[in-house]
Amino acid sequence: MSSPVLSSRPLEFVWETEDPFLFCVHHLDRYPRGDGRMAPAVSLAGRPLGQDFEPRDGFRMYHGRRVPGFPQHPHRGFETVTIVRRGLVDHSDSLGAAARFGDGDVQWLTAGAGILHSEMMPLLRTDAENPLELFQLWVNLPRVDKLAPPHFSMLWGPSLPRARPAPGAEVTVIAGALEGVTPLPPPPRSWAAREEADLAIWLVRLEPGAALTLPPARDPATRRSLYLFDAAGLSLNGHGALPAGHRLRVDATRALALEAGDSACELLVLQGRPIGEPVAQYGPFVMTTRAELQQAFLDYQATEFGGWPWESDDPVHPADAGRFARRPDGSVERPPEGAARE
Repeated sequence: MSSPVLSSRPLEFVWETEDPFLFCVHHLDRYPRGDGRMAPAVSLAGRPLGQDFEPRDGFRMYHGRRVPGFPQHPHRGFETVTIVRRGLVDHSDSLGAAARFGDGDVQWLTAGAGILHSEMMPLLRTDAENPLELFQLWVNLPRVDKLAPPHFSMLWGPSLPRARPAPGAEVTVIAGALEGVTPLPPPPRSWAAREEADLAIWLVRLEPGAALTLPPARDPATRRSLYLFDAAGLSLNGHGALPAGHRLRVDATRALALEAGDSACELLVLQGRPIGEPVAQYGPFVMTTRAELQQAFLDYQATEFGGWPWESDDPVHPADAGRFARRPDGSVERPPEGAARE
């Protein structure tokens, strides 16, 4: 039988995506020990601070000038999904919400009509390195939902359901049911909240020699991609080793039989039925027409999407805060204890 792979491209810093996904990036930074103020305890001389995207000495500062990260910036018309595998992220936004999350947690933020937020990466450990690994996805919204009220969601790592369909195989189910495992609810106005969207975000791990079959998508119009970010020796439908460090566009109407070789394999699976509407994007705004983009800038200049209630553009939370989420209504929650759901 022919291969289900439609195309294969090497993974760069920003990964290629297709409708309904707009953007995907895999941040992997080997931050040094912290200086006690949550900044790197090394010299930052010579770095283009505020625009530092080169992995010098194994890490990037991004737009941070002292603490790495992304100081306050606006979004409108789409959603961000941030999956933190290692390390921590400090979130603050114009709704008044705040969070420190990491170690398997997922933040799902509907920008909708407009929001300001910051994403800083505090280096809490002063006696050891502070590695950070995360994925950030941008998921488009259909035109009818682009001006939905902003919505802040935390999906805590211990609560994320995991499918274990075969020995040595585990799938973290962030969106899209799999093998009878139902994901936590996405935000109410998300494209993922619509059954017809057939949207899935799955993190797959296979131990050496383990095998797993992903079922076909429900809708023949669905698009599916496999991102082989750590998958050397992985085979697909018996066609031999796949190219590690590649994105594979695959035929979503076919079952995918994955089998690890001599080493463990990890990959990210993104799928969804296309929204199928025009995309007009400029920086942090994603609308459907140029006129809507112009209105987004006018609205931001007039309202700042509610304004910025924090003392600095790059706030970090107290070192001893632990993982938490403070919602716009002031209520505070923390991740539950215990194992992940199955």
